[in-house]
Amino acid sequence: MTDWVYIFGGGKAEGTARDRDRLGGKGANLAEMARLGLPVPPGFTIASDVCRHYYANGRLLPDTLEREVEGALDALERLTGKTFGGETEPLLVSVRSGSRESMPGMLDTVLNLGLNDRSVEALAQSSGNPAFAYDSYRRFIQMYASVVMGLDPSLFEDIIVRVKKRCGAARDGDLTAEHWGAVIAEYKTAIADEYGEEFPQDPEEQLWGAIRAVLGSWMNPRAVTFRALHNIPESWGTAVTVQSMVFGNMGEGSATGVAFTRDPATGDDGLYGEYLPNAQGEDVVSGMRTPHPLTRTQVNGSGLVPMEDSMPVTFQELREYAKRLENHFREMQDIEFTVEAGKLWLLQTRDGKRSARAAIRIAVAMAEKGLIAKTEALRRIDPASLEQLLHPAISPDVERVVIGRGLPASPGAATGEIVFTSEEAEQLRASGRKSILVRPETSPEDIHGMHAAEGILTTHGGTTSHAAVVARGMGKPCISGAGSMRINAEKGVLVTGGRTLKSGDVITVDGTSGEVLLGALPTVQPELSGDFATLMEWADEIRRMKVRANAETPEDAITARGFGAEGIGLCRTERMFNDEERIRALRLFILADSVEERDRILESMQVMQKADFLELFEIMRGLPVTIRMFDPPLHEFLPRPGRETEQFAEAVGMDPERIRQKAEDLHEINPMLGNRGVRLAVCYPEFVDMQARAIFQAVLEAGEKTGEKVVPEIMVPLVAYEREFKFVKDRIDVVAAAVMEEWDAKIEYLVGTMIELPRAAIRADRIAESSEFFSFGTNDLTQSTFGISRDDAGLYLNEYLRKGVIDRDPFITIDVEGVGEFMQMAAERGQSTRPDITLGICGEHGGDPASIAFCETIGLHYVSCSPYRVPIARLAAAQATLAMRAP
Repeated sequence: MTDWVYIFGGGKAEGTARDRDRLGGKGANLAEMARLGLPVPPGFTIASDVCRHYYANGRLLPDTLEREVEGALDALERLTGKTFGGETEPLLVSVRSGSRESMPGMLDTVLNLGLNDRSVEALAQSSGNPAFAYDSYRRFIQMYASVVMGLDPSLFEDIIVRVKKRCGAARDGDLTAEHWGAVIAEYKTAIADEYGEEFPQDPEEQLWGAIRAVLGSWMNPRAVTFRALHNIPESWGTAVTVQSMVFGNMGEGSATGVAFTRDPATGDDGLYGEYLPNAQGEDVVSGMRTPHPLTRTQVNGSGLVPMEDSMPVTFQELREYAKRLENHFREMQDIEFTVEAGKLWLLQTRDGKRSARAAIRIAVAMAEKGLIAKTEALRRIDPASLEQLLHPAISPDVERVVIGRGLPASPGAATGEIVFTSEEAEQLRASGRKSILVRPETSPEDIHGMHAAEGILTTHGGTTSHAAVVARGMGKPCISGAGSMRINAEKGVLVTGGRTLKSGDVITVDGTSGEVLLGALPTVQPELSGDFATLMEWADEIRRMKVRANAETPEDAITARGFGAEGIGLCRTERMFNDEERIRALRLFILADSVEERDRILESMQVMQKADFLELFEIMRGLPVTIRMFDPPLHEFLPRPGRETEQFAEAVGMDPERIRQKAEDLHEINPMLGNRGVRLAVCYPEFVDMQARAIFQAVLEAGEKTGEKVVPEIMVPLVAYEREFKFVKDRIDVVAAAVMEEWDAKIEYLVGTMIELPRAAIRADRIAESSEFFSFGTNDLTQSTFGISRDDAGLYLNEYLRKGVIDRDPFITIDVEGVGEFMQMAAERGQSTRPDITLGICGEHGGDPASIAFCETIGLHYVSCSPYRVPIARLAAAQATLAMRAP
């Protein structure tokens, strides 16, 4: 073993599967396969340390690397009996990348390296197939010139087309060695003209050019983007594997293909994959030829001959090796193979990519078989991938006409008529029709329209914009930032891809893929039984934290219970005032001139609120329900200036000027930092009294109806001063005492606060003297900690991410070093005053797996998230518990 290079082959290897960090997934698994005695073409791997050295030292390679590679080439020549660049039995190699995490197609590869004008003649003679030899040479020149020299691939395709036209050949396979010789000559001329240098003939020069190109591809744009999307650190680097070539294009009895040990779409046990007779690996990837299925069960009337029939002996070998590899790695494998003149070679194995449904089925099946432990099955499932299973999806067998794309902001699929205003969405819903709300961006004033629509499409914003966050909370599909689509508000049209759509035209939004589709497409509902239910049961056995849901409608509460929520962690009472009757009552309350008028309106609102709370308590049947007192600025509920104000004034018999004046009086420069939350409660304590009375009356009625004890948790938002909280809590206690006396009944209840301001975190020990629970409102805590508006953050946070200023969007994953410090401080200080205080989180982060892991480290008792993220949180909480148990 050397400092930089690890050799494998001939039943031996200098590395193992445990060396993944240094050798990358490809190199480590090749070493492991060689140790198992499987038919692996020998080679060597240059450790990823070289990649890190390369970028840390101005793209220079380590001084000793050349000597070590020369030694590895000597070993390779001994193992194969061939000579690198030899004129009789030439050793040809592939040069491939290999990060510790698979990055398919993102990094560069060079095949057939070592061929030149002399060795191609030797290959033609030793193989007995000159056409194959010269075809391999032209493939090498084409790939090397594109990958290493940076020339446009279309340059070479044009040459092949011209040669085929001259000789009347329909397919590449019709070309003879002489024809390929003509192609090669034109290739070399084009390279000299375009690049200014001759194509290199020295195999060692070729090798070092390819090694540098593979290392250089670690920082190409597509690789950088892929790493950002999959949270792969740049510091990992890539290993480089140099492996002796075997050829699937040597004629009859040769082939190349990919085999999965299980079906990657369904998880069904059994070999699954494709192969191409007389082809090299890039032929499979390019899609230029139609691959054949491996097994008879995959044929499905295609007429293509499966490998099981065309190469039965080799197929049985492949099946045996595949099962052996799966049992050894205890994971579904994705295997690349080549058959050279009847001899089967395994070029690579790695953990296979699969759908979320397949991943669950495979993990559960392996655990039930005893191949892995239940805890390992839980660790293997990416919680975020469950979103694929929790929402309606477009039927897989329908034709999709894509008319636009944006960011997949909230998963699921929905169909409806285009509407451009929230009012239109409400009108369509009232008439029993479905709509898609299309806006440049939504604002809090659009909440009623978002509630009425089936899905939301915005041309601006990101995945943490208002539209995205609210849609996820509602469980509605949302696509944001569809920048190629244009809204003409004056004409009421949506222009996209040469099409002009108007109000009433039907579209479908796929919030999982980010695609906007023409027309109505059928959807399929999620099925969460079987293996999914089994996995959730295992997660529930392991996890310490409880999982609640953010819900304020009966539909949300029922959905949450169906997904296994253990209570409601956030009921946003302001969202209960979205329909026409309720928003009218709230507007009249805001516009009232006297206490008597307000009291009269509040009586009607109390009836509405009691009915709301009663329904939630009945659905949750004794599970905890946390009700947040009214939070947003009042002006958000007033009608908009212009037509909406005129219509409302006419409907209620009020002077429009009075409404405009009130809106002006309530207008705030920065409503997020304005008169909302506890501040509203202090300014309008009668609203607190109304909500508290409605809660306590509903508690008593629900207890009588269900026979279950109901203990509501009343939450006061946006507290900064302990005396603010005490003021509101005292009002709630007075109302509770009055209701208990009226009903001659005892009510148990908790009053707590949201920790969503830095001052509240700092003063948590004092606030805990009165507060019986804390719930971290991390949306606002993040905004107030950073001084950033979530709705505007996409304008610059995307640049921060792209330029490496930050690693993750703090509105998606908790900023542990800042916001997390406040959370830990508040938890510790609150517990120092009240050791039995309940600690939870109800912000958007409550459904983010990385944030849930942090919540486990600071000992929160529960997380609360949108109903559709409850299963994600259950699994993530189990994984967090396992992580804390790990040594």
